[in-house]
Amino acid sequence: MGFRVPKVVPAKRFLRRSLSNSNKAASMAVDVPKGHLAVYVGENEKKRFVVPVSFLSQPLFQELLIQAEEEYGYDHPMGGLTIPCTEDAFINIISNLNAS
Repeated sequence: MGFRVPKVVPAKRFLRRSLSNSNKAASMAVDVPKGHLAVYVGENEKKRFVVPVSFLSQPLFQELLIQAEEEYGYDHPMGGLTIPCTEDAFINIISNLNAS
């Protein structure tokens, strides 16, 4: 009586294969620096912004998160966090958060 052990795939080869099979949106997640998150903003064409995680605790940004939850729930069309406001309004809010 013997046991059969399945073939173990080396981690590097598995990782390389999984990264090569990933789509463009997933590969874009790699370029977000530690301590930041990517959000998509805009009415028609969504533009990607990378913002510090520290913004999550700011009341202005929390209001945007509430709007996003009301608009999209937890199913965001871009696969990432989508903020339902104009680009200009978002840039204005981010500028205010950076100044404080």
